[in-house]
Amino acid sequence: MTVEHPVQKAIPAATLVIFREGEPGDTPVQLLMVRRADTMVFAAGAAVFPGGRVDADDQYLAKIFAPALEPDDGAARIAAIRETLEETGLAVGIAHQSSAAILADARKAILKGTDFSEIVQAHGWVLHPDQLIPFARWRPAHLHERIFDTRFYIAHDHQGTSEVTVDTSENSHAFWTSAQAMIDRADSDEGHIIYPTRRNLERLAQFASFAEARDHALAHDVRIITPYFEERYGERHLCIESGLGYPVTSEPVRSIKRG
Repeated sequence: MTVEHPVQKAIPAATLVIFREGEPGDTPVQLLMVRRADTMVFAAGAAVFPGGRVDADDQYLAKIFAPALEPDDGAARIAAIRETLEETGLAVGIAHQSSAAILADARKAILKGTDFSEIVQAHGWVLHPDQLIPFARWRPAHLHERIFDTRFYIAHDHQGTSEVTVDTSENSHAFWTSAQAMIDRADSDEGHIIYPTRRNLERLAQFASFAEARDHALAHDVRIITPYFEERYGERHLCIESGLGYPVTSEPVRSIKRG
């Protein structure tokens, strides 16, 4: 079901799920998440993946670095790369020879409002949006809230970077966790996740490596997911379409954490 509210126009957005792997037999594959600041309007205090809105400059860069991709997809991948650098300090999907200090300065410039294209040009960076694999696309149909049309991508942290920091204006901290560990934390009220994040964590918990997640993503069509209400087992559930790779497709409304 892909119904968009007839009055509100969805805001294009992008999210990046970053994988980090150790040696075989080590702890489960780790994912990078950030905790939203309590002051944020959307998903305040919730653990989410890095991401944000797509802007006009992302569309401009997509024409340069992703000319073969569908324009909105290319722009969303650029946005995911930019937002990840801004929110966590990780340069995923960026080919560069920059020092940590240069990356830090570039990040500060983004936070001050400098166009990402200006930063990319100044440092001679080459962007590789092809390193981001399409994973999902969620577009809720809220009646009284902003609607985000969010494309989810997955990528590997090839640099093996474990030190991340956050921009404290939007997020309180960043952390690496396995998908199942984050679900367990939420179930024990030690963490807060909203409906789309939980469904994606359940899906991601199926994989023991980035390669498994990549193959799974490539084997499933990315179709717009718009959750809908339905009576199941004698109570109201919030549901998503089946057949898109999600092991859980409904949850009782009473148990859902609101954003």
